Amino acid sequence: MPPVQRPALALILRLAAAFVLATLIMLVKYTAGTGVRFGEILFWRTSLTLPILGTWLVAQGQLKRLQTKRMPAHLRRAALGTVGMTMTFGAPILLPLAESTTLSFTTPIFAVILSAALLAERVGPWRWTAVAAGFIGILIIAQPGHTHMPLLGTAVGLGAAIMVALISIQIRDLSRTDEPIAIVFWFSAWSTLVFTVTLPLFFTAHTIAQWLLLLAIGVLGCIAQLLLTASLRFGQVASVIVMDYSSLIWATIYGWLVWDQLPTAATWLGAPLIVGAGGLIAFREHRLAKAISPISPVASE
Repeated sequence: MPPVQRPALALILRLAAAFVLATLIMLVKYTAGTGVRFGEILFWRTSLTLPILGTWLVAQGQLKRLQTKRMPAHLRRAALGTVGMTMTFGAPILLPLAESTTLSFTTPIFAVILSAALLAERVGPWRWTAVAAGFIGILIIAQPGHTHMPLLGTAVGLGAAIMVALISIQIRDLSRTDEPIAIVFWFSAWSTLVFTVTLPLFFTAHTIAQWLLLLAIGVLGCIAQLLLTASLRFGQVASVIVMDYSSLIWATIYGWLVWDQLPTAATWLGAPLIVGAGGLIAFREHRLAKAISPISPVASE
C-alpha cells in the first residue's frame, strides 16, 4: 500500500533536513581542513549509521523493519548514492561553501534535460526557459576563464547535481514499498562495504577533536538521510524542493563564521537565476501532477 501523503509534515521534514545537511557539509569541509583524509571521512559518514539504527531497532524489538524484497534496487541505489555522496561532499572541499551549495541547486535543471534525453519526456517552453536561465546563472557564478571557481570543483559540483537527479527517482520508488529507515540502513550497509575496502589507503592517527568531528559527521549524516527519505515518503519531490533552497542561508552563515568568506558579487547575481529556475521547474512539475519527479538537490547525502 502506498504511504499516506502528508504535505505539511513533508515540508517540515525537508526544512529540518536542509539545516542538518548544511551543518554536515560544513563539518566535512572543516574536518578535511584539519588534515583528515577525504576517503576516511566518507567511511565514518556511512559506517556510523549502521550501529545507530541497528541498536535502536534492536532496543525497540523492530529489527523486522529492515526486511525488504527489493535488495537489487537497494544495491543500485547504493551504487549511485556512493558516487553522488563522494561528489556532494567533495564539492565544498574544493569550492567556497556558498558557491558549492548554489551549484547543488542545479539538480532540477539537469533533471529536465535527463527526462527529455533518457525518458523521451515532452518538455514545454516554460521548463526549457528555466533550463536556459539556470545555465546563465551557472556561467555568471563560474566565470569561465577566471580563477574564482576552480574548474575541477565546478565540475564536481555539477556532477553531484546530476547524480542526485537520478538518485531521487530511486528513493521515491523505494519509498513506495520500504520504510525510510530500511532505505537508509541498506544504503549505509552497501556503501560502508565499499569504503571499508579503501579505508587502509586513507587512515591516519587523529586527535581527540578530530575523532569528535568524525563522530558528529556520522550522527548528522544518519539524521539527514532519515529526514530526507521521510520527506520523500510523505510528499511529492516537486512540492518539498522549495525547502532545500534554505540551505543556502545556512551555508552563507557558516562560510562567514567559520572561514570568514562571503559569497562574491557573481554568486549573488547568479544564485537567484538558479534558484528561480529550480522553483519554476518545481512549480511546473507540481502543475503537471507528476508522481515521480527527479528534482531533489540533496537526496544523495
